[in-house]
Amino acid sequence: MNIKSLLLGSAAALIAVSGARAADAVTVAEPEPAEYVKICDVYGAGYFYIPGTETCLRIGGYVRYDIGVGDREGVQNVPDRQGDGNNDTYYKQARLSLRTYTGQETELGTLKTYTETRFNYGNSSGDYLGTDSTDWQARNKDVSLNFAWIQLGGLRVGKDESAFNTFSGYAGNVIDDTLVPYGSFDTNVIQYYFDAGNGFSAVVSLEEGAGVDTIDSYVPHVAGGVKYTQGWGAITGVLGYDSNYEEVAGKVRLDVNAAKELSLFVMGGYGSDSNADNNFYKLWDGNWAIWGGGTYQFNAKTSFNIQASYDEGKTFGLAANVAYTLVPGFTVTAEADYFSKGASVYHASSDGIGGILRFQRSF
Repeated sequence: MNIKSLLLGSAAALIAVSGARAADAVTVAEPEPAEYVKICDVYGAGYFYIPGTETCLRIGGYVRYDIGVGDREGVQNVPDRQGDGNNDTYYKQARLSLRTYTGQETELGTLKTYTETRFNYGNSSGDYLGTDSTDWQARNKDVSLNFAWIQLGGLRVGKDESAFNTFSGYAGNVIDDTLVPYGSFDTNVIQYYFDAGNGFSAVVSLEEGAGVDTIDSYVPHVAGGVKYTQGWGAITGVLGYDSNYEEVAGKVRLDVNAAKELSLFVMGGYGSDSNADNNFYKLWDGNWAIWGGGTYQFNAKTSFNIQASYDEGKTFGLAANVAYTLVPGFTVTAEADYFSKGASVYHASSDGIGGILRFQRSF
């Protein structure tokens, strides 16, 4: 065999092997086209279409850290570790709030849902002498379902806050807005909201109550209200009927946009107390109470908020804070609070001052 024959034979063998390997090669399938998330801007920023549906979804919430000190916001009468006395210490709480929003257009109107679940870690504020002396110890707290409602058009059912508060609005933009309480919050509801489109709106809400104020028969608590809103502000009136005690409470509120930077409000409440000093709607002491305050927006990042309150039971409250947005979505709020309780049939004389420093990242 000469060199030429050897080279030709080797080349033929290589071609045969290469052909066999080519025949055995794995065919790679073409990639499936990606289905990108579609933005839904019908209900505002942050919504997107759930793939394969016409439902728009938004996921949000906040992470918050509170530091409280003083007579109301701190923790008093803490047993010290040496066992020879009581101390005062910080109130601390870290919170994760997860929120979901959905929206979809139907032949019966807009179908919406909203949920909020809160996870908390920290201690509890207040005076625990003679009660639960472990409440000053930091721990994971109970998870709370704060909102879980379905709304179709104007009809809403599920877990919400009482329309006695949500329709009239909270008592200012301060953190501790319940130095004089203005009504209960958590409840299951069946309610209907009506918007005439000309500034006039109304609501009626059948409510279960909560805790010791949960209804004890088939007769629900009832809250209702009317509101007139214009560019200058709004006038709102709400009524609440507690079916357990057969008591009635009401609030009237005036909001005024005094200037581009300044908004003010004043709210008065009156309630009956024939069968109980307090009920699901009237948590203030005595028949009447008043709240007032406002917000001044220094610039896009900084605002000043204040609220003063007083009731017939001789409780006076004053809260003020400065809220500063460091970067979009991250706000630091420093608040000082003062309360004074005069001697009355509702409580002994006492007073105190405290404060809260809050860090909140909203998303």
